[in-house]
Amino acid sequence: MPIYWAFLTYMLLRPGEENHEYWFMFNGIDKVLHLSIFAALGFCLIAAFPKIRFSHFIQIIMIYAFLTEILQEEMGLGRSMETLDVVADAIGCIVGYYTYKLLIKRFFNQ
Repeated sequence: MPIYWAFLTYMLLRPGEENHEYWFMFNGIDKVLHLSIFAALGFCLIAAFPKIRFSHFIQIIMIYAFLTEILQEEMGLGRSMETLDVVADAIGCIVGYYTYKLLIKRFFNQ
């Protein structure tokens, strides 16, 4: 998990580049990416700390999401802070949390 978290931080804070149009790109793809990477982060966090309270889980993820968005704006590397990114991050971490809970319930509590 620390390696994923470090990689995620690097990817979220690296200098922005001009986007090229590819066949798979669509309007809002960055929100889908935020949702999916934070779903993976949420899944990894709850898997690493399965007894963590949900309120602590969501606080950790949301502080991280806000911090990365603020740093994107303040670092001046071609990235900007977007509120919808934080919303996508929150939804993603909740998806990761409940995906883990569903898998544990389905496969280990039969």
